[in-house]
Amino acid sequence: MLRSNIDAAHIDAYSDDAWSPEVLDSYERALSLGREEVVSGARSRRSDPGMGIDLDVRDDGHFKVLLDLAPYTIQAEGWCEGRQVFSASDSGTSLWFEVTREQEAALLSRLGQLGIPSGVLTVLAPGR
Repeated sequence: MLRSNIDAAHIDAYSDDAWSPEVLDSYERALSLGREEVVSGARSRRSDPGMGIDLDVRDDGHFKVLLDLAPYTIQAEGWCEGRQVFSASDSGTSLWFEVTREQEAALLSRLGQLGIPSGVLTVLAPGR
């Protein structure tokens, strides 16, 4: 739902908990992407290749890494035109995202279909 509103994403290949077996392939892919950034010179050799890994959300494989690891990572974020619109952090305990009214309605409908009450979401005042 948010994919069309994100033009850049970054993820840390670290978790406070063990990685779920279902996401180990994506975890390995994230580490590989981080190492590729070092080799290509896009990232300093002194920087941690597991932190702030760039993901191309137009690439289905990269987007899968974001979807798979966001619930477990210490930090994942999405950006649109230089403005942060998504953040998942603290190994699945913190999530916020910016949505349009239409996206909010679609999300609430989808949550309702899953039996999740709409009260799980908190709407923040503009500018927060």
